Amino acid sequence: MSLAVQYAKSQPGVGFNAIEPGFTATDMTAGFEGGRTPQESARTIVRLATLGADGPTGAFQDENGELRW
Repeated sequence: MSLAVQYAKSQPGVGFNAIEPGFTATDMTAGFEGGRTPQESARTIVRLATLGADGPTGAFQDENGELRW
């Protein structure tokens, strides 16, 4: 998270955010039950990747918005 903040400070014209996509069912988590699909987790990633120039930067977010860290 602090790396995103430092990048955001050093590159004010570019948005840098950290993301918590949640527990996702992948090959790496196959030994655990549950988890959302990769497509569900990707929604949050795509939302942050497609923010406009006026969007947040240096933030830590999940599907519900900004998280405190």
